[in-house]
Amino acid sequence: MSQVLRSAGVISAFTFLSRILGLVREQVFAALLGAGPYADAFQAAFRIPNLLRDLFAEGALSAAFVPTYARALREGKDAAFRLASRVLTLLAVVLGALVVAGFVFAEPLVGLLAPGFEKVPGKLEATVLLTRVMLPFLPLVSFAAVAMGMLNAHERYGTPALAPALFNVVAIAWAALLWALGFGPAQVAVGWAVGTLLGGAAQFLVQVPSLWRDGWRPALEWAPGDPAIRAIGRLMAPATVGLAAVQVNIFVSTIFASQEPGAVSWLQYAFRILYLPIGIFGVAVGTVATTGLARRAAEGDLGGVRETLTQSLRSLAFLTVPATVGLMVLSVPIVRLLFERGRFAPADTERTAAALALYATGLVAYTSVKVLAPAFYALGTPRVPLLASAVAVAANLALVVPLHARVGYRVVALGTALGAVANVAVLAAVFEKRVGGLMRAVFGGALFRVAAAAAVMGAVCWWLRGVLEAAFGARGLALQLLTGLGPVAAGGVVYLLLCAVLRVPEVAALTRRLRRRPG
Repeated sequence: MSQVLRSAGVISAFTFLSRILGLVREQVFAALLGAGPYADAFQAAFRIPNLLRDLFAEGALSAAFVPTYARALREGKDAAFRLASRVLTLLAVVLGALVVAGFVFAEPLVGLLAPGFEKVPGKLEATVLLTRVMLPFLPLVSFAAVAMGMLNAHERYGTPALAPALFNVVAIAWAALLWALGFGPAQVAVGWAVGTLLGGAAQFLVQVPSLWRDGWRPALEWAPGDPAIRAIGRLMAPATVGLAAVQVNIFVSTIFASQEPGAVSWLQYAFRILYLPIGIFGVAVGTVATTGLARRAAEGDLGGVRETLTQSLRSLAFLTVPATVGLMVLSVPIVRLLFERGRFAPADTERTAAALALYATGLVAYTSVKVLAPAFYALGTPRVPLLASAVAVAANLALVVPLHARVGYRVVALGTALGAVANVAVLAAVFEKRVGGLMRAVFGGALFRVAAAAAVMGAVCWWLRGVLEAAFGARGLALQLLTGLGPVAAGGVVYLLLCAVLRVPEVAALTRRLRRRPG
C-alpha cells in the first residue's frame, strides 16, 4: 500500500500543479466570457476534439498501448521504440484524415451536439468556426498520450505528469495577451481556440527530451500489419466504448444543456472543479495501478492483480470520500471564490454550485473507473468495460430524458454521476465473480470508518461556513478566501485526526512515508 501511495504521490504533486493551473485558466476564461453565448459556443466546440481525446488519446489508446508496449519492452528497448514509432505514424495518418473529415462536416456535427444553439442568432455559426480551429488538438494530444505511456512504462512518472501543466501555462499566458489587447468576446473565443492548439503542441514536445535521453528517435514506420499494432487495435475497439461512459454522457448532456442559455458553461465550470480531485487522485493512482496491473497480468499473477486493485481502490476511497462531502457542502463558497468576477455573475455562481454538488455524488465512481477498467484490459477481457459503459449510458439517459423538461440542467449533472456509479458497479461485480476477494477487502471496516470521519468533517464544514458568512459576509476576494478556504482547511484537519483515531490503515501508511522523508 505504501508503494502505491509513494508512486502516486509523485504523480499527484505534478497533477495537482496542472489542475491548479487548469483552474486558473478556467478562472480567466470565466472572467473574459462568463456564461454568455460565446462561452457556450467555445465549450461546445471544444467538446468535439476533447471527447475524441478522452476516448482515443487518454482512454482507449492509453489502455491498449501501455500493456502492449510493456510487453515489447521485455524484449528490449529497440523493439519497444519500434512499436512506438509505428503507432505514432499510424496515428498521424488516421487522425489527420479524421481532422479533415471533421473540418468538412463541422456544421452537422455541431448541429447534432448542440441543437439548442440554433435559437440564438450567430451562436451555431460561432461554434462551427471554433470547432474547425480546434480539431488539430486531437492528433497533438494523441502524440502526447503515446509519449506519456512510453515514459510511464519506463517507470518515469514525473515528466508525463508535468506535461499537462505546460498546456495550462501556455493557455494562461495566451489569455493574458488577449486581455492586454482588449479584445471583445468574439475575438477572445477565437483567440482562445488558437491558444488551445499551442498548448496541445507544448504538452507533447515537453516529453520529447526525456524520450530522447532514453534512446528513442522519431522515425516514420508504416506497418499497420504489425501483430503488436493489431493487438492494440483489437484492444482499442471495445476499449473505445468501454472507457467512454463519462465522455458519452457528457456528449449527451451537452445536447440537453444546449436548450438552456448558459447551461453548457455552468456544467463545464462545475465539472472543471471536479477535475481537480479526479486528476489528483484518480489519474495519479490509476496511472500507477495500470502499470502494475499490466505487469502482473503478463506474469499470470492473479493474486498480484487483485492486491494492486484492492490497494488502489482503498487509497482512492480514503482520498475521494471526504472530497465528495466537501464539494457538496461547500459548493457555493468554492465556486464563488474561483469564478465570481468579471463577466461571471452571482447568479452564475448559484447555478454552477448546484451542478457541482450533483456532479460530486459520482466522484468516488469517476476515479474508481480509472483503476477498475484497466484491470480488465490487462487481463485481456475488454468486453467487460464495454458492458459497463453501455449500462452507464443507459442509466444516464433513463434519468435525464424524462426529467430534463421539468428539472433543467441540474438533472444532467445528476445523470452523469449516476452513470459513473452504474459503470463502477458493473466492473466491481464482474471482477468479484471472476477473480474474487475484492469486495471484502475494499468494503471492509476501514471504508465505514472513512465514511464516518467524512460525515463528521462535512458537519464541521457546514457549521463553520455558516458562522463565517454570518460574521463577515462574502464580498471581496479576502472574505471569499476566508469563507471558501477556512472550512476546507478545518475539515481536512478534522478528517485526518478522526481517521488516525479510528485507525484507518491509509493514515498509518502516509505517516510512515512522511517519517522517512529527510529532515
